[in-house]
Amino acid sequence: MTEDPPREGPPSPDEEAAAGGRGTAFRFFLLPLLVVGTAVGVFWIFSRMTFERRSPADYLQEVRGGTANRRWQAAFELSRSLPNLEAPEREALAAETLRIFQSLSPTRPDDVPVRRYLVLVLGKLSDPAAVEPLLAATKDPDADTRLYAVWALGKLGDARALPAVTEASLSEDAGMRKMAAYVLGQFHDRAATPRLEVLLGDPVADVRWNAAIALASLGDAAGLEVLRSMIDRDALGRQAALTADQAETAMVGAAKALALLRDEGSRALLEKAAKNDPNLRVRAAARDALAAIGNRP
Repeated sequence: MTEDPPREGPPSPDEEAAAGGRGTAFRFFLLPLLVVGTAVGVFWIFSRMTFERRSPADYLQEVRGGTANRRWQAAFELSRSLPNLEAPEREALAAETLRIFQSLSPTRPDDVPVRRYLVLVLGKLSDPAAVEPLLAATKDPDADTRLYAVWALGKLGDARALPAVTEASLSEDAGMRKMAAYVLGQFHDRAATPRLEVLLGDPVADVRWNAAIALASLGDAAGLEVLRSMIDRDALGRQAALTADQAETAMVGAAKALALLRDEGSRALLEKAAKNDPNLRVRAAARDALAAIGNRP
């Protein structure tokens, strides 16, 4: 879960706690990229200096007619700052974003970073008309666009995307497998279960973690051992080098998933975390999981 170096434009973001799905476990997946577009460091300062608050229409106008640098910056800003919109305005914005996206070339250097961020916009706007273009974008020449397209398809939750996301989970790129494991859980479709069970054995730890949480969200306990290894801070540390925030996110995610499964066999680990973990959020999540499991028989 490290931050990828920028290919072009702003630094690639790092991870997202995505909301939605059955229960609350979906909020604690460990993603390879923060596809909502959180800016960091110098770019954040630069963007604040060069972009005053604008409307979505203003950003799209900049995408259409700005200079090369201004175009991707406007697309980026739009992807991270979409306001709450009424349905007619949201539909019009989605239609115009899709029209612009489809007019851009996946091989023209100036268009590539613009397409990346418009993919994020299409995912956040959740327009069903974007499904087919996003499916095509999973084959894009640009790796970031492919990754963002898989995330966006998860936001749309359309069953037509399940085969494409399953194929993405076969990627040699660990970041793509992490994303695909997360997204497979967002379709709420047990057809994803066989592939998620395979991903439980992935050599990369947070691919396994995402797969286990996704399975729990589907009511499947196949990832129990992985989840137990996540709620145990010592076992977690042996699997991957994590920052304090990353360890907290993993442990809270595991606790939420164990709460969904109401796994009595995890009680001792949860009690240990609830009493002794140094992090307040982890202790609270473990207590919530214990409450979901209920009193001992």
